[in-house]
Amino acid sequence: MFSPQDAAAQDVLATKAVTAILVDQSSNTLLYAKAPDQPFEPGSLAKVMTAAAVFDALKAGEVTPETLYTVSEHAWRTGGAPSRGATMFASVKSQIAISDLLQGLIVHNANDAAIVLAEGLAGSEEAFAERMNALATRLGMKNTHFANPTGYPAPGAKVTARDLSLLAGYILSEHKDRYGLFSQPEFTWNNIFQRAKNPFLGNVTGLDGLGAGQSEPGGFSGLVSVERDGRRVIAALSGLPSDKARLASVKDLVEGAWDAFTLNRLFDAGAQVASARVFGGTAGEVPLVAAQNVDVLLPNGGTMNYRLRAVYEGPLIAPVEKGALAGEIRVLGPDDAVVYRAPLLTGSDIREGTLSQRAMNGVRQLLFGWL
Repeated sequence: MFSPQDAAAQDVLATKAVTAILVDQSSNTLLYAKAPDQPFEPGSLAKVMTAAAVFDALKAGEVTPETLYTVSEHAWRTGGAPSRGATMFASVKSQIAISDLLQGLIVHNANDAAIVLAEGLAGSEEAFAERMNALATRLGMKNTHFANPTGYPAPGAKVTARDLSLLAGYILSEHKDRYGLFSQPEFTWNNIFQRAKNPFLGNVTGLDGLGAGQSEPGGFSGLVSVERDGRRVIAALSGLPSDKARLASVKDLVEGAWDAFTLNRLFDAGAQVASARVFGGTAGEVPLVAAQNVDVLLPNGGTMNYRLRAVYEGPLIAPVEKGALAGEIRVLGPDDAVVYRAPLLTGSDIREGTLSQRAMNGVRQLLFGWL
């Protein structure tokens, strides 16, 4: 999954959200970012990470969908009927299969399901939060910390729009088989019919996940993924004053991905992009070629503020083997923001040079350095 390194605020898009990001996952292009590293409390968006941690446990064979977990009194009081929040209405001391708990967690946003899953997998909410944070670290979510599986207010709990986009990309790439839960419209468990609580479902064409959140200081937030005509985008935002304003902002961002950008083929796979200097070889440089088709979404109506840059650490030391990873191509947007990156490979073999050739290379480096 593409991991945007720099914020890029394009003139072609705007949002009333305090913080937002829009990534085209299909082409690995950062389309828009507004304060994407500004933290906010996750609210119920923490449940997306709870789901990801459970998905990981299922994939690793640690548990199965049929594994039963017992509803503790803590889970019942804190997240069940007495809490007056979103709940599966699970009875204390009853046993529920992970498959049903995941439906409660993702479809109905149930807090008791989140706590039962956490206690079942890790023994306590606190121990499960350690799993959540370990996964966040592995995904490169640098400005995120989870305190519990529900998203209930807690000191130190925070996420960012950028980090949430990484989480969504991880679920889409590593747990595609379970992603359908995020667009499931309803489910019935224990003779209780429950509808999906995701406020975005059915209101944005092609939207099939992931969730929404709210907190007193951070306002209304959301994390969504939309697929249309073979293209998928991920958007995350926060800081909206109401659920109505949040939905409008989600629509504006998502529609902009299709209305304001066009896919451009910059290089075919295998095409030469640049050259890299080589030290100690039979040749002084080697071509750098695109490892894949370089398809980048660029704004309609002009790209004067966009530049290409080939980056590598060099000089490369002979011998150089054809097809070795040597660097990357970057597309820089306004303010030198990195909006796209893709690997560059060496395009040919360079054998180690003779003693005299290596000596000459040394003289050149001493006198002129390597540019």
